[in-house]
Amino acid sequence: MDIRIGIIQSARELELDLGDDATVEAVKTGLEAALGTEGGVWWIADKKGREIAVPVARIAYVEIGGDKAAPRIGFGA
Repeated sequence: MDIRIGIIQSARELELDLGDDATVEAVKTGLEAALGTEGGVWWIADKKGREIAVPVARIAYVEIGGDKAAPRIGFGA
C-alpha cells in the first residue's frame, strides 16, 4: 500500500510504500493515535524496514492508496 504525506511549508511530499501486509485501518489508527498526543510523532515503517518519524503538527494531508492503484506514468514514475 502506498501513502503520500504532505508537509506544511514544504514543496515535497513523503511517498512511502508500506508493503502488502499494511492495512488502511492500521494506518488510520496509528495517525489518529499520534494526532491525539500533544507534540506527537507518527512513526511509520516502510516495506524496506526503514522507520520514518513525522511530527503530526507539520502534517498537511495524508493520502492513502491501495495496492490496486493505477500505475504511474511519465517523468515522476
